[in-house]
Formats: sequence, structure tokens, C-alpha cells
Amino acid sequence: MYELALVVGFGFLAYRATNMKHDELDDIPRKVGDKIGKLWDIAHQGMRENRFLRAEKALLTILKIDQKNAAAYNRLGILYAKQKEYKDAIDCFEIASSIEPTASSLHNLGLIYYETENYQKAATAFEQALKLEEELAARHIAYAKVQEKLGNTKLMLQGLERAVELEPNKESYALLKMAYDQAGHEEKALEIEQKVEKLVIPAGKPKRIQRPKRRVVI
Repeated sequence: MYELALVVGFGFLAYRATNMKHDELDDIPRKVGDKIGKLWDIAHQGMRENRFLRAEKALLTILKIDQKNAAAYNRLGILYAKQKEYKDAIDCFEIASSIEPTASSLHNLGLIYYETENYQKAATAFEQALKLEEELAARHIAYAKVQEKLGNTKLMLQGLERAVELEPNKESYALLKMAYDQAGHEEKALEIEQKVEKLVIPAGKPKRIQRPKRRVVI
């Protein structure tokens, strides 16, 4: 009887311990999520205040917890780009794009390649970004600029023409007119000039080209 009581007692303790263990395990994802959330807050604040080392440490800690966090790699790439550490920025954007290819990470990668005069890779990155999201004029303008560097006048003009279609404002028209002038398309340049003169922009609300948003998903 006593032995039976011991068996039952140990059985109860084992059951209780198992339940406690399950409860603790269930609580781990929430705790990890809370920690990552706090680290993102530190990273954002560090970026805003130009406290790059603080932001970098927070982002690297996030990546220790979640090695496939594409958003953290993308943000880390932006941080390195701000400090002109282009090699590290490229590494981060390439990893982010391999984990989760987004228009934002690919566009950022293209910008760094452009900055480092690697125009062919920049063109490829911009093309991939446009395949994912082509409704922003700024993406087409970036693509047009790199095609200009590569000497592809036709592709450059196509990019700027698409930018004007998406956002017909003075900035996009001015870039297209300049490109027409450089390409020797005087009639088309004159047409653009006439359109700009007729362009009416509401007072107090200047319409500028919409820049790609850097989305960070936590």
C-alpha cells in the first residue's frame, strides 16, 4: 500500500512538473517576442538619434535570436549605408533579399551598387525590384539613371517615360526633358516643356515624387 502511494505520489509530481514545463515553454515565444519588440524600439530610436552603435547592437541581437529576420538585415544595411560602409551594407541587403525578396530590399541593394559604381548589378537589382513593385516613379527613375550610366539610352527613356506616367509632376517632367535633350529628341523635349508650362499644381500642396517606403516588419 505504501509502495503504491509512493508510485502515485511520484506520478503526481511528474505530471505536475510536466504541466509546469509545458506552461513555461508556452510562455517562451511571448517572452522572445517581447524582447525582439524592445530591441526594435532601441534600433529605431538609435537610427533616429544617429546613435549607430546602439542601433547596430540591437539589430545584431535580434539576428542572434532570429537568424532569418530579413527586416533586421535590411535595416542593418541601411545603417551601414548611412555610415558609407558599403561592403557591409551590400552583404546585409543581399542576405535580406535571399531570405525574403522585397522591392524595398532589392531597391536598397541597387542604390548601394550604384553608389559603388557597380552599374550592371545595380540594374539587375532595380529590375528585380520593379518586377515586385512597379507603381512608384522613384523606382523607374533609379532604373533610368543606371541605364544612362550603362549607355542604354532607350531603356533610360523608357524608365523616365514610365515615371512621368505614374507621377506627372515638374520633377519627373524635368528629368525626362533633360534626357530627350541629351538624346537629341528636340521635338519631344519641346512637347515636355509645353506640358510643364500647362501643369497646374494646387497652391500649398507641391506634388513631389513619392519615395519608396522602407518597410520593417516585426
